[in-house]
Amino acid sequence: MDGESLLVNALNACRSRLKAFIRGRTAVRDDADDILQEVTYQLMNVEQPVENVAAWLFRAARNEMTDRARKKRELPLSGFFNGDDDESDFAEDELAETLFGVPQTPEEAYLRELLWQELESALAELPSAQREVFEKTELEGLSYKVLVEETGVSMQALLSRKHKAVLYLRSRLRNVYDALTDDT
Repeated sequence: MDGESLLVNALNACRSRLKAFIRGRTAVRDDADDILQEVTYQLMNVEQPVENVAAWLFRAARNEMTDRARKKRELPLSGFFNGDDDESDFAEDELAETLFGVPQTPEEAYLRELLWQELESALAELPSAQREVFEKTELEGLSYKVLVEETGVSMQALLSRKHKAVLYLRSRLRNVYDALTDDT
Protein backbone atom coordinates (compact mmCIF):
# COMPACT_ATOMS: atom_id res chain seq x y z
CA MET A 1 0.00 0.00 0.00
CA ASP A 2 2.85 2.38 0.85
CA GLY A 3 4.38 1.89 -2.61
CA GLU A 4 1.05 2.69 -4.21
CA SER A 5 0.71 5.93 -2.25
CA LEU A 6 4.19 6.96 -3.41
CA LEU A 7 3.08 6.38 -7.01
CA VAL A 8 -0.09 8.41 -6.46
CA ASN A 9 1.94 11.26 -4.93
CA ALA A 10 4.39 11.21 -7.84
CA LEU A 11 1.53 11.13 -10.35
CA ASN A 12 -0.21 14.06 -8.69
CA ALA A 13 3.05 16.04 -8.69
CA CYS A 14 3.36 15.97 -12.46
CA ARG A 15 -0.28 15.49 -13.53
CA SER A 16 -0.85 19.00 -14.93
CA ARG A 17 2.40 18.97 -16.94
CA LEU A 18 1.62 15.49 -18.23
CA LYS A 19 -1.90 16.56 -19.18
CA ALA A 20 -0.54 19.60 -21.06
CA PHE A 21 2.04 17.37 -22.77
CA ILE A 22 -0.67 14.97 -23.96
CA ARG A 23 -3.16 17.68 -24.95
CA GLY A 24 -0.51 19.43 -27.01
CA ARG A 25 -0.11 16.29 -29.08
CA THR A 26 -3.72 15.22 -29.51
CA ALA A 27 -6.42 16.95 -31.50
CA VAL A 28 -9.40 15.79 -29.44
CA ARG A 29 -9.68 16.70 -25.75
CA ASP A 30 -11.46 13.43 -24.92
CA ASP A 31 -8.58 11.48 -26.47
CA ALA A 32 -6.14 13.36 -24.23
CA ASP A 33 -8.20 12.50 -21.16
CA ASP A 34 -8.41 8.85 -22.26
CA ILE A 35 -4.64 8.69 -22.75
CA LEU A 36 -4.02 10.22 -19.32
CA GLN A 37 -6.38 7.70 -17.76
CA GLU A 38 -4.76 4.79 -19.62
CA VAL A 39 -1.26 5.85 -18.59
CA THR A 40 -2.39 6.23 -14.97
CA TYR A 41 -3.90 2.74 -15.09
CA GLN A 42 -0.69 1.33 -16.58
CA LEU A 43 1.34 2.96 -13.80
CA MET A 44 -0.87 1.45 -11.10
CA ASN A 45 -0.43 -2.00 -12.65
CA VAL A 46 3.31 -1.90 -13.35
CA GLU A 47 4.98 -4.96 -11.86
CA GLN A 48 8.51 -3.69 -11.40
CA PRO A 49 9.59 -0.66 -9.39
CA VAL A 50 9.69 2.65 -11.25
CA GLU A 51 12.60 4.88 -10.22
CA ASN A 52 11.59 8.08 -12.03
CA VAL A 53 7.81 8.07 -12.18
CA ALA A 54 7.56 11.31 -14.16
CA ALA A 55 9.93 10.06 -16.85
CA TRP A 56 8.03 6.77 -17.00
CA LEU A 57 4.71 8.59 -17.37
CA PHE A 58 5.93 10.81 -20.22
CA ARG A 59 7.40 7.84 -22.07
CA ALA A 60 4.22 5.79 -21.53
CA ALA A 61 2.08 8.71 -22.73
CA ARG A 62 4.17 9.10 -25.90
CA ASN A 63 3.96 5.35 -26.51
CA GLU A 64 0.19 5.36 -26.01
CA MET A 65 -0.24 8.29 -28.41
CA THR A 66 1.93 6.53 -30.98
CA ASP A 67 -0.06 3.31 -30.60
CA ARG A 68 -3.35 5.16 -31.05
CA ALA A 69 -2.06 7.06 -34.09
CA ARG A 70 -0.93 3.82 -35.74
CA LYS A 71 -4.31 2.22 -35.10
CA LYS A 72 -6.10 5.14 -36.77
CA ARG A 73 -4.06 5.14 -39.95
CA GLU A 74 -1.84 2.77 -41.83
CA LEU A 75 1.79 3.71 -42.23
CA PRO A 76 3.89 2.78 -45.24
CA LEU A 77 6.33 0.00 -44.49
CA SER A 78 9.28 2.27 -45.26
CA GLY A 79 8.26 4.46 -42.28
CA PHE A 80 9.21 1.68 -39.87
CA PHE A 81 12.79 1.51 -41.11
CA ASN A 82 13.79 5.16 -40.82
CA GLY A 83 16.31 5.18 -37.98
CA ASP A 84 16.59 8.98 -37.89
CA ASP A 85 13.04 9.38 -36.59
CA ASP A 86 13.63 6.92 -33.76
CA GLU A 87 16.76 8.78 -32.72
CA SER A 88 14.96 12.11 -32.93
CA ASP A 89 12.03 10.77 -30.89
CA PHE A 90 14.46 9.46 -28.28
CA ALA A 91 16.10 12.88 -27.91
CA GLU A 92 12.66 14.51 -27.66
CA ASP A 93 11.61 11.98 -25.02
CA GLU A 94 14.74 12.68 -23.02
CA LEU A 95 14.24 16.44 -23.30
CA ALA A 96 10.59 16.17 -22.24
CA GLU A 97 11.51 13.95 -19.31
CA THR A 98 14.23 16.36 -18.21
CA LEU A 99 12.07 19.47 -18.64
CA PHE A 100 8.83 18.12 -17.16
CA GLY A 101 9.99 15.27 -14.94
CA VAL A 102 10.74 15.49 -11.25
CA PRO A 103 14.53 15.67 -10.77
CA GLN A 104 15.89 12.82 -8.67
CA THR A 105 19.41 14.22 -8.14
CA PRO A 106 21.01 17.65 -7.89
CA GLU A 107 22.58 17.02 -11.31
CA GLU A 108 19.16 16.37 -12.86
CA ALA A 109 17.81 19.53 -11.22
CA TYR A 110 20.74 21.55 -12.60
CA LEU A 111 20.29 20.04 -16.08
CA ARG A 112 16.58 20.80 -15.93
CA GLU A 113 17.28 24.43 -15.03
CA LEU A 114 19.79 24.74 -17.89
CA LEU A 115 17.33 23.25 -20.37
CA TRP A 116 14.52 25.55 -19.23
CA GLN A 117 16.83 28.52 -19.71
CA GLU A 118 17.73 27.31 -23.20
CA LEU A 119 14.07 26.66 -24.04
CA GLU A 120 13.13 30.17 -22.93
CA SER A 121 16.01 31.59 -24.95
CA ALA A 122 15.02 29.55 -28.03
CA LEU A 123 11.38 30.58 -27.65
CA ALA A 124 12.45 34.24 -27.51
CA GLU A 125 14.18 33.75 -30.90
CA LEU A 126 10.94 32.64 -32.56
CA PRO A 127 8.59 35.06 -34.32
CA SER A 128 5.88 36.05 -31.83
CA ALA A 129 3.07 34.23 -33.69
CA GLN A 130 5.01 30.94 -33.67
CA ARG A 131 6.07 31.38 -30.06
CA GLU A 132 2.51 32.12 -28.95
CA VAL A 133 0.95 29.03 -30.54
CA PHE A 134 3.75 26.80 -29.23
CA GLU A 135 3.53 28.14 -25.68
CA LYS A 136 -0.26 27.99 -25.56
CA THR A 137 -0.52 24.42 -26.90
CA GLU A 138 2.57 22.85 -25.35
CA LEU A 139 3.12 24.70 -22.10
CA GLU A 140 -0.38 25.90 -21.22
CA GLY A 141 -2.24 22.89 -22.63
CA LEU A 142 -4.79 24.82 -24.72
CA SER A 143 -6.43 23.06 -27.64
CA TYR A 144 -6.28 24.39 -31.17
CA LYS A 145 -10.04 24.86 -31.11
CA VAL A 146 -9.75 27.20 -28.14
CA LEU A 147 -6.89 29.07 -29.82
CA VAL A 148 -8.94 29.52 -33.01
CA GLU A 149 -11.75 31.03 -30.94
CA GLU A 150 -9.36 33.13 -28.86
CA THR A 151 -7.25 34.54 -31.71
CA GLY A 152 -9.56 34.39 -34.74
CA VAL A 153 -6.71 32.78 -36.70
CA SER A 154 -7.54 29.75 -38.84
CA MET A 155 -6.69 26.24 -37.66
CA GLN A 156 -4.41 25.75 -40.67
CA ALA A 157 -2.43 28.91 -39.87
CA LEU A 158 -2.02 27.84 -36.24
CA LEU A 159 -0.87 24.36 -37.28
CA SER A 160 1.61 25.86 -39.72
CA ARG A 161 3.01 28.23 -37.10
CA LYS A 162 3.35 25.44 -34.57
CA HIS A 163 5.04 23.17 -37.12
CA LYS A 164 7.63 25.86 -37.90
CA ALA A 165 8.23 26.49 -34.20
CA VAL A 166 8.65 22.78 -33.48
CA LEU A 167 11.14 22.34 -36.32
CA TYR A 168 13.22 25.25 -35.07
CA LEU A 169 13.07 24.18 -31.43
CA ARG A 170 13.94 20.57 -32.26
CA SER A 171 17.06 21.70 -34.06
CA ARG A 172 18.02 24.29 -31.46
CA LEU A 173 17.42 22.11 -28.41
CA ARG A 174 18.89 19.00 -30.00
CA ASN A 175 22.22 20.82 -30.27
CA VAL A 176 21.96 21.92 -26.63
CA TYR A 177 20.96 18.44 -25.49
CA ASP A 178 23.85 16.86 -27.42
CA ALA A 179 26.28 19.35 -25.91
CA LEU A 180 25.03 18.75 -22.37
CA THR A 181 25.04 14.96 -22.64
CA ASP A 182 28.29 14.58 -24.57
CA ASP A 183 30.58 12.44 -22.41
CA THR A 184 33.75 13.17 -24.37
